[in-house]
This record gives sequence, C-alpha cells and structure tokens, in this order.
Amino acid sequence: MNNETYITNSAKQTQKIAEKLAKKIVSPIAIFNRGERRGSSLVLALEGELGSGKTTFVQGIARGLGIKENITSPTFVVLKKFQVSSFKFHFFYHIDCYRLEKPEDLLDLGIEKILLDRHNIVVIEWAEKIQKILPSFIIKIKFEFVDDAKRKITMNYDL
Repeated sequence: MNNETYITNSAKQTQKIAEKLAKKIVSPIAIFNRGERRGSSLVLALEGELGSGKTTFVQGIARGLGIKENITSPTFVVLKKFQVSSFKFHFFYHIDCYRLEKPEDLLDLGIEKILLDRHNIVVIEWAEKIQKILPSFIIKIKFEFVDDAKRKITMNYDL
C-alpha cells in the first residue's frame, strides 16, 4: 500500500494537488493503471467530513483532465458525466453519495456498467457509503480538517 499525504492551506492548493494527480492518471506511463488491467474503471474514493475539500478536489481533477464545465457537487442529482479527451479515458463521472440511503440506490443509475468500463474515471464523494459495491482496486483519498484553512489529504493506493 502506497501513501501520499499533503497539507493544503487553501482551496487553490487543494485544486492544484488534484490537477497534478489527474495529469499523472492520464499520462502514457501512468502508475495508476492497475484497474485498467483488471478491466474496471479508475475509481477515486473520497472520504471526509462535510466541507473538508472533497468537491474542491474534484474541481482540480476535472481541470487536470481538460474539462471546461463548472464542477459543482451533484448532491441532488447524485451523478454527473463529462467527456474527457484522453487517449485511454473517455468519460469522467462525478458521484456524490451524501444523500444515498443504501449502495443499491445507485443501481438504477447504471453504476455497475460505469464501474466496469476501463475507459471511465469515477470520482465518488462520500465513498464510504457504497464501499461494498466498489471494485477491489481504488485510490482512496481522505480529507481531514487541520484548522479553518488547512486540510490534510491522504491518498492510499496499492500498485
């Protein structure tokens, strides 16, 4: 298991870290390609308290993937889909599980098909709520408050 930890002092710094991660993901020599070899999407599972920086991080990921649309939390619609212009990824899915009662609530949205497509990048806020339906390989990203402005971001992944 690999760990990377960052302390950020602003939303802008959080977005920059996420943007760099996105660029690593789509690079031809990406180290985050194990899920692709297993025939599943690349899943970033975000966990943390309300207001800890998850949506801000997703905005940075989207920018790093070249997505121009304004990224807001899909709390009420649960899922948003964006096209990605990358040689190995076609779509970016932003899922927010905050309002879900149970993981099965995502089945009507086609989550199984989304998670099985190796051409998808799937970022899930409140991923702990659907842990039992996630693929075995995920990049887990935990957000913690250090103080009002600072956040601790810890990424865990197994290569």
